[in-house]
This record gives sequence, C-alpha cells and structure tokens, in this order.
Amino acid sequence: MKKNTFSMLLGTVLLYTSAIAGIVPVHLSCEYSSNPLGIDVAVPRLGWQAQSEERQQLQTAYEIIVSQSEEDAKSGKGTVWSSGKVKTSASVQIVYSGPALKSFTRYYWAVRIFDKNDVASEFSETAWFETAMLNQNEWKGKWIGDGSKQFTRDEEFYNDDRMPLFRKAFSLNKRIEAARLYISGVGYEETFVNGKRVSDHMLDPGWTTYKKEVLYVVHDVTSLVKQGSNVVAVRLGNGWWNALPLRLFGRFNLRDVQQTGRPCLKADLRIRYTDGTEAIIATDESWMTAPGPIVKNNVYLGECYDARLAVSGWNRNASGKGWTTTRLCDGPSGEMHAQMQPPIRVTTVVKPEKITMIQPGVFIVDMGQNFAGVARIRVKGKSGTLVKLRYGEALHPDGSLNYLTTVVGHIKEMWKLSGGPGAPPTAWQQDEYTLSGHGVETWNPSFTFHGFRFIEITGWPGTPTLKDIEGLRMNSDLERVGEFACSNPMFNKLHQAIRWTFLSNVFSVQSDCPGREKMGYGADMVVTANAFLYNYDMTTFYRKAVRDFANEQQPDGGITEIAPYTGIHDRGVGGESGPLGWQLGFIYLQKQLYDFYGDRSIIEANYPGISKQMEFLTSHTVEGLYHWDIGDHETLDPKAEAFSACAFYYHHALLAAEFAGILDKADDSVKYAKLAHDIRERIITKYHVPGTGRFDNATQSAQVFALWYGLTPEKEKTIDVLKQEFERHNWHVASGIFGVKMMFDVLRELDKNDWAYAVANHRDYPSWGYMLENGATTLWESYQYPDNAGSQNHPMFGSIDEWFYRSILGINAAAPGFRKIVIKPQPVADLQWAQGSYRSVYGPIATEWKKDNGKFEMKVTIPVNTEAEVWVPSNGGLRESNGVPIGESHKQGTYEVVRLGSGSYSLESTYQ
Repeated sequence: MKKNTFSMLLGTVLLYTSAIAGIVPVHLSCEYSSNPLGIDVAVPRLGWQAQSEERQQLQTAYEIIVSQSEEDAKSGKGTVWSSGKVKTSASVQIVYSGPALKSFTRYYWAVRIFDKNDVASEFSETAWFETAMLNQNEWKGKWIGDGSKQFTRDEEFYNDDRMPLFRKAFSLNKRIEAARLYISGVGYEETFVNGKRVSDHMLDPGWTTYKKEVLYVVHDVTSLVKQGSNVVAVRLGNGWWNALPLRLFGRFNLRDVQQTGRPCLKADLRIRYTDGTEAIIATDESWMTAPGPIVKNNVYLGECYDARLAVSGWNRNASGKGWTTTRLCDGPSGEMHAQMQPPIRVTTVVKPEKITMIQPGVFIVDMGQNFAGVARIRVKGKSGTLVKLRYGEALHPDGSLNYLTTVVGHIKEMWKLSGGPGAPPTAWQQDEYTLSGHGVETWNPSFTFHGFRFIEITGWPGTPTLKDIEGLRMNSDLERVGEFACSNPMFNKLHQAIRWTFLSNVFSVQSDCPGREKMGYGADMVVTANAFLYNYDMTTFYRKAVRDFANEQQPDGGITEIAPYTGIHDRGVGGESGPLGWQLGFIYLQKQLYDFYGDRSIIEANYPGISKQMEFLTSHTVEGLYHWDIGDHETLDPKAEAFSACAFYYHHALLAAEFAGILDKADDSVKYAKLAHDIRERIITKYHVPGTGRFDNATQSAQVFALWYGLTPEKEKTIDVLKQEFERHNWHVASGIFGVKMMFDVLRELDKNDWAYAVANHRDYPSWGYMLENGATTLWESYQYPDNAGSQNHPMFGSIDEWFYRSILGINAAAPGFRKIVIKPQPVADLQWAQGSYRSVYGPIATEWKKDNGKFEMKVTIPVNTEAEVWVPSNGGLRESNGVPIGESHKQGTYEVVRLGSGSYSLESTYQ
C-alpha cells in the first residue's frame, strides 16, 4: 500500500515536472482582446500564446473549455463547451464551436496545450469574455434628444448652442449582482453614475459612417450603482455627428455627404439582482434634460465653456430647476455595434517648459513637445472672466503664436479662402473658459482635440505659472508591441518623434494630421501601416479602418479617398471614388492584417467588396491602364504620375489574385492573376526604356516603384539608374510618401542597407535629421520646414520606422502572423549595436546585436510554436557564445544562415 502511494506521488511529481518543462498557455484573448467586456460577435475567435523555458518547443494539440461559472472553468469543467483534444499547432483565431452564445452573458474559459512530446500542460489561468447585444432588436432604449430644432441656415451653426445634459433617477430595491451600461451618445458623450464618471474614456464613441454603423460602449458600473436611489447622467457634444457646415479648402462640407443631426443619446442600463431577476433602465421620454455649460464645441475649432452656467449637482441629484422631459428623436440609421478598437484616453500628461509674456496680457506657453490633445488649466478669478487658449505648432520670429500650420482646411483670411457663411475668417483652434468665480477652477475641454506645441493665453487673471497649465495627450490607447534602440542617437530620437507623431493621429481613425484635417486618408495608412504594426497592436484598430472603407464603398464599387468620407475625392477615377493610391487603403490594410496576424476572416468578410471594386476599376481604364493619380505625394522630383497610377492598379490586381487564392476561389485567382499579368506587360511596354533599366522619368520614385513592384526586366540596370539618382541627390531622399516606404523595402531586399543608411543618416535638407535639427518633435508633412501651410505633425514619412525593425533589427515575417520568421539584421559600418523586439501574436521576437573586436555577437528570442531562419553576419565560425557549435548552417553571401526553433540563443561569429 505504501509502495503504491509512493508510486502515485512519484507519478504526480513527474507529470507536474513534465508539464512545467513543456509549454504553458498564457495571454489568452478573445477577438484579440484580453477579457473583453462587450463583444457582439456571435461566433468569437479565441487565442493564446505558448511559453516555455525549453528550446524548440511547440504545441501539438489543445483543449478548450468554456463555462458560465468561473468555478467550473477553474476546476476544468466545460459546462458550455469543451473542444476535446484537437490535434493542431494552431493557437490564434480559434473559432468558438459550442452552442449559440447568449447576449449579456459572461463566459469563462481556459485552455491547456500539449507539447512536442504530447504532454499536456495544466489548464491556463481562467479568462473571460462577455457578450453584448448579439441582435439589434435587443435594444430597449430609444434615441432621445433635448427637443431642440436643427439650424436651417449655415451661419446659425456658429451661434452659441448649449449642449444638453440628460439624467434619469431610478431606485433599486434588491441586492445587486452586476450592472452594465450599454451607451451611444452622438457625437460624443461623457457619462456619470451617482456623480462618478463611468470610465476614463475620451471622445466616445468612435467616429463612423453613421448611416451605416454606430458604435456603442459597454461599461461595468456594478461598483457605482447601489440599493436605493440612483442617478445616471450624460452630457453630449457635437463630435462628427453634428459637424459645422465648414467648407474645408473652401469646397468640402462634411454635412453634404454624411448623415448628421442634433446630439442624441441611446442607452440601456441593465441591472442583474442576486435573486436572478433583472431591471433595465432604458432611454425614453421619462429621462430629463437641461442645457449645460458647454456653449460651443467642434472637433476642429474648439470648445467654449461658461462655468457660470454649470448646473449644480446635475449628475448626482434627482431634482432641480430647469429640467424638462426629453423627446424621442431620429438618431443615426446605421446598425449599432460594440466598440472594439481601443478607447481614446489621456495617455500622457505633458508639463510645460516655459511661459513667456510677449506683450501685456498675452502669454505663450511652450509645452516642449508637439502632440494632440487639449490643455488643462487651473485658474482663479472673478466671475465672467474669459480665458482664451489658442493653439499652434510653431512661433513666428517675433515670438508670437504661429497657428497657420493647424488652421482648419486652410481657411485663412490671408489666402482669401472662405469656410462658408458664418465661418471664421481664419479657422484656428481655440478653447475658451468663462470663470464662475468660485475658488480655484480646474477645466479641460471634453469634446474636441487639437494639434499643438504652443498655447497663446489671453484674458488670464494675473500671470499664469507652470503649475497652472498642463497638456493632456490624447489618443486611441494602442498597446505598444515594439521596441527599438541603436548606437545612432539621431535614429533613437527620430524613433521617438515618430511615435509621438503616430499617437497624435489615432483618434478612432488614423488621420493625416490632428489639426488641419483629422481625416482617414487611405494613402497615409498604406505607407505607414507596417511602421504602425511593428510599434503597436493594430488588430482591432485596423479592422475598424477596413470597415470604415467598406461602409463608404460607392454603389458603383469605387472606394473613397477618405473614410469616413468627407467629400474629398481629388484625382479620383470616377464618381466619388478616390485616386488609386488612396483606394488601395481598403485592400492593403486587409493584407497587413493577414500578414501580421494571420487574419483570414477579414479577407473573407470583405471579398465581395473587393470583387465589386475590381469590377469598377477594370471598367474605368483607358487602354487597359490608368493615367492619372495624386501619385508619389510630396516627392521633390517631378512626379511620374501616370506610371504610379498604373502601378497602383497593378497592386490591386495582385492582391485580388492573392486573396482569391487564400479563399480557394480558383476561378477568381486565375482571372485576377491574368489581369495582373496583362497590366504588368502594358506597364513595361509603355514606361520601360529598353536597354537602359529606366522607367518613365527615371527619378528615385520611378526606379523604386519599378523595383518594389517587380516590373523591371533589367533589374541590375534599374538598380544602377537608382544609384545614379541617389548620387545626383548627394545620397539624400527625393521620393515622396510611397517612394520612401518602397525604397527602404527595396534596399533591404537587395542587401544594400549601406545605401539606406546613407539616405537616412543626413542632418541637412532634405532629411529626417534636418527636421530634428530644426526643432521637430513630430514629423513634418514636407521635407521643407512648414510655416504657413503644411502640418508639423504628419505620419506619412514615418514609414522609415519600419526600416528600424526590418533591416536594422532584422525582424521579418516569412509566414502569416510571424508563424515563420526571418531574422536578418543588416549592420552597416557606422552602427555598432542595435536591440529591440516585436511582440507577435505567437509571442515576443527579440534581437540584440553588437560588433566587438572582430566579433559579431547576436542574441535572438524566438516564440514557442514558431521557427526562424536566422542570418548572422559572419566570415565564419558561427557558434553559440558558450563555444558550442550551433548546428547545421550554410553560407549565404556575407551571412551564415541557420534554422532555429523556439527559445533564446546567444550567437557569435567572426566578423571583420
């Protein structure tokens, strides 16, 4: 008996040891999110990462359990669904295959995985996901408003227009188990329960094409409600829903192309009691409304707040003067969906560096950093004192504020460009606060955001100090997944400037700039998507961007230049469609979601739209090609506009053929592949100069386009012409936004990182270093200093950041989702070391290298369940740092190449 007991104990110990020594599942996710509170996906996808201290580990099978009870999940019981043992190495986008999920229900789940020896891990820590409305008809709340009428004349929109407050008093007479608030307030909302904000979100819900889709947000308010009397209170702003009739660039009025209306609210507060019963507090005519202290607000021009009009206790009390009943109203007509992309938050508080009085009563605050967000002030003064905050990215030589680079849509009196009836002569960004006179008052705008480094303050009672003002950097709160540093200080500084630029331009859409336009241009996303993806988790953000383009697809199949659409269609190819390089955003983002995350579903869901777009594009060609486009925007050389238009058309055809293959649509794959072949042949016939390697005007951009798209039948000659162009420009960049992105890709693939380094490492004009040397803390829209037109906070040229990861660190995907990896750093003479990482859906990929006394030392980390082809710069003698030979490798040029499974490795080689 004792022997049997000992054997059992020994077996348990051995099993435990095997499990620990194998792999364990971590970082569980549902629809790419950790423990998502409200999803409206009927059949969600689950995922996890595997960790191990052993090398060359992999998953051979998994078992998932899903329960409605946390206790059951923790004890390994799948009371809702158990997958059983599924023999597969797949660990991302695992489709839930149990019984139909119920709305408003939390599900707990766990997974165990089997290692390469078929030994099972323990079940993971328990994760959960909670469903929201799985059917549109489950909403109980109605759209309500304050009953005010919409303005009829354009100039009236610029008058004072006090934003509505809403509240509902209710009583709960039972013990509360859980409470959830499902809410959509358009344009923007801030919500309180019993006087406390329900979250730290800003500018909820995200901007969409309201006639097609409206987002709602889910909040857990269990800790805020109580037995007895309660009050839920909401204040609304205009947002993009009640936009001004402002003619951007003197022409484009968003109200002409988007569904708009008065601010309105729809919400369900669902209470579940401990006895199993429920109560729903839904928006209807029983809610009360009153005008609030926000007297003006616009996403472009700013916000005006009169603290004298503040309603005391409005978000806590059930009674008070001036409140009337709400009215049912027509809200947006689009389907309502749970907001899945990261919410906008205050992610950094920026402290000012100095305050200068440039004339009596006029103060300039230097925040030391260009960014997007708002200012927060602390001020004390007499009732009625009006403090004005005007924003800009630069100063004039005399020290006064230069607001010209952020003027909305170039509506400037000096340019005689009018924004329409009632619009200000110059549409700068400005917030205003009227003091109540009650002690120290702290305020920041709620329903706008600006791009700025400098703030001009007028009307301040006395003299503001550095403690009286701070900047609230706001952005969609993207999770950082990439890190980079190297021995070149300028590159490190540039990397940080790019990150500030990127985060300044993610406010539920990826924008071109946070001041002048704030819009989701397709081309801007195309050229920077890879750089964004290496730095941030873009899974849900870019899925929304694809949906935005899909929602704006025109009846004829064309894709708009901007999504959500604002009427701009410069150099489009027919109807309201955008130019080809900008239409590319729709299909290109799907490709990136597939490449970086292995997301096939996004392609499957949008394939009908892609087919419709391809029909549109093929029907609008002239002799089988396109001959007009915006082209390589901001190039310094003459544009090869027609050539680039053809290349973008070719790109669409290539991706359509690839997507058809991914989805096993054989006939379509053949059709689009033939289309791509025919386009390529026509391009070569028309734009290639035989025997020379030249394409079109043979500029940097033209040659790079030819190489990136694989168009040239004379590759070496085309490369030679490109080199001549670099030499003609003294190894400075001359390409525009597309050419820059493609250039670094091409030079990486050609193993000519010394060329790339030469172009990237300048400090004089034109270069990234020139921007930094001239005070840039975010990237400029142009290589030349923008002082009256171009933005100083524009992501387009941030595509160089991709080069840091892909060439200097050498981290590249060789299969969707980085399931297979190529690690190939390309060191150049001046770089002594580099280190960084990218956290893929399978886990972190890390590289660190340095050159030291004739040795190349390199550390790599490869996630479990993946494999890597590692290229080590070497003159021979590849080994581990402990002297152990690394195993079978082969020589490839100046590299030794070895295949490695998961784990961490320290490698070294002889390197002169």
